[in-house]
Amino acid sequence: MIAIIDYGAGNIKSLQFALTKLGYESYLTTDQGEIRNSNAIILPGVGAFEDAMTALHKADLVEVIKDEANNEKPLLGICLGMQLLYETSNEDGLSNGLGLLNGHIERINNCVKVPHMGWNTLSLHRDSTITYQLPSEAYVYFVHSYFATNINESELISSTNYGGLIPAIVRKNNIIGMQFHPEKSGSTGLQLLKNFGEMIS
Repeated sequence: MIAIIDYGAGNIKSLQFALTKLGYESYLTTDQGEIRNSNAIILPGVGAFEDAMTALHKADLVEVIKDEANNEKPLLGICLGMQLLYETSNEDGLSNGLGLLNGHIERINNCVKVPHMGWNTLSLHRDSTITYQLPSEAYVYFVHSYFATNINESELISSTNYGGLIPAIVRKNNIIGMQFHPEKSGSTGLQLLKNFGEMIS
């Protein structure tokens, strides 16, 4: 069973539909016991970094997410959820994230239209089970204005180019981030979610 953290940050129905299509059971929850008893966690989200962290703190979910991730439970952060995995963000002032990954979130360069909205290609940096059976130059769907910087290069699985290099998939052991929306990325997104699901023991 996959626990989807329900903290009011985005449309979850398309994600649940995609997981159901792949045969994975999921449920929306803010219950610590349900999160601890799950086989994997997905942290979704659209919106502002500080607002999302405030919502997680108010729901008393920050420590349980960190504990479960540190106990090697598969954790997938999607879009804003990926950004929350990092240490800090400068969106609307400096804010602290979950600190599960080293790095900082900053705004996309103004030399391109912001937000970055639409389909873009993935460039693979290193092999990983999370990108198993992905086609070369796969297209995925992005909607974001901020991105991860100063990350550990060894954790960068794939990137896209939009005003510079944008980390698109990152991984540190059981912790995975996807800056795009796999649930809105057609067959490529379904393959990525399937690969995540296969991490579940």
